[in-house]
Amino acid sequence: MNISFGGLGNGVDFGPVVDALVQAERIPIDDLTQKKLQAQKKLTDLGLLGGKLLNLQGLASSLRTQVSFNKNQVNVTSPSAQTPLSASVSSTAAPGTYQVTVNQLASAHQIISKASTAVSSTDTDIVSGASGTFQFQVGSGSVQTVNLEATSTLEDLRAAINDLGAGVSASILNTGDEGTPEFRLVLSSNETGLNHAISIVTDDTTLDTVTSGVDTFQAAQDSEVVLGVTDVGAGTTGITINRSSNTLTDVLAGLTLNLQAVDASNPVTISVTQDNGAVKEAISDFVKGYNEVVTFVNERTFYNTETKERGIFVGEGLARNVLDRVRESVFSQISGLTTYTGASQIGFETQTTDGTIKLNEATLDSALSTNFSAVRDLFVKNVTTGTNGIAELVVNAIDGLDDIDTGSLIRRQNSLTKQVKDITNQISVKEDALARFEQQQRLKFANLDGLLAKLQSQLTQLQNGFPSING
Repeated sequence: MNISFGGLGNGVDFGPVVDALVQAERIPIDDLTQKKLQAQKKLTDLGLLGGKLLNLQGLASSLRTQVSFNKNQVNVTSPSAQTPLSASVSSTAAPGTYQVTVNQLASAHQIISKASTAVSSTDTDIVSGASGTFQFQVGSGSVQTVNLEATSTLEDLRAAINDLGAGVSASILNTGDEGTPEFRLVLSSNETGLNHAISIVTDDTTLDTVTSGVDTFQAAQDSEVVLGVTDVGAGTTGITINRSSNTLTDVLAGLTLNLQAVDASNPVTISVTQDNGAVKEAISDFVKGYNEVVTFVNERTFYNTETKERGIFVGEGLARNVLDRVRESVFSQISGLTTYTGASQIGFETQTTDGTIKLNEATLDSALSTNFSAVRDLFVKNVTTGTNGIAELVVNAIDGLDDIDTGSLIRRQNSLTKQVKDITNQISVKEDALARFEQQQRLKFANLDGLLAKLQSQLTQLQNGFPSING
């Protein structure tokens, strides 16, 4: 209900008075709103901090185990004009040099119906009886069946074979000319190797591929490589290996060989070496991730004594706890090690100004080149010695902060979420109460305004009835 003040019986506009009263009553709501905004901002920033911690944890995980810590690089050299193969390497490959000769590439089987049974149109019926069957098999797989009607065409057969999704692609090839076309069925295995050769079991069509046979576009064959070189004088013997694919993943542990060309006369030399540069980059990224966490917290825990401006994390004990937990993990002394027991020995230098780490690259380079395994032991979880390195400690520390039941970060976020919800409910209740208060005040002053107007009218009447009073 809208209440206005019209009489202004005593010359006072009560509207501003009510507005002032309502504004005074709104002060607690405004305070709650500011408190809610602060809690929401802190909740948002804690979420961002959690994201940076997860990023740091991911970087630590890449240094956590011997397999993930080790980084390898591979080099392929060949005297051939076209390099017969390329190679990629994983951290599980052992450093060494290998010679590989590519004798044969794997190929997919491809066959075509005979020219003698070609049809002049793809819409020509190819079933002589009331119905027919076309069956084929890929390798030793199950027999695939296409059921045909009396009016089925070469196009129908092609489509039906493709619809089976049986590892064979069917197409139609015109081996004639424009005036006298000769359409023939082509079947291509979707995978290379002898184990995926196509055989036709039953053919009730006029193509007659069982009786008349087929022509071979491409024979099914496995790839063939020779590891090592046979040299009777040197007492060496190469080992011949066949695979159904041109991508060999199980020949040399940790190496993937991608065969590209045949050159039986020129072996390819593959060299696997330790990639210290990649390890250094991973450690450098770890330091950057750590510094991002420290900088993020620092930017939110500042306090300006002159302006009294303070960061959102001032007074937030969790922020300092996060830094303490992570810093302790990075700079812990790892018991059970001898060469390197702490991060400072490999170039981790803490900056006194802000607590970030400056990586001394020269120190790290020297450590990696002279004591690689010692640097690795400083970071990884070593199941043999039972030591937990820096990376393992950081992963565990962040797991502790993020634990859904006991993690201090998660618990603080949950607390702030509840606080925001509670404040929102309080604001809602107070807003309802304020609306009622404003309505009551406007009604009260409206009644007062009416009463004053009535009294003013009565006074005017009295004054008019007794002119001497006015004199």
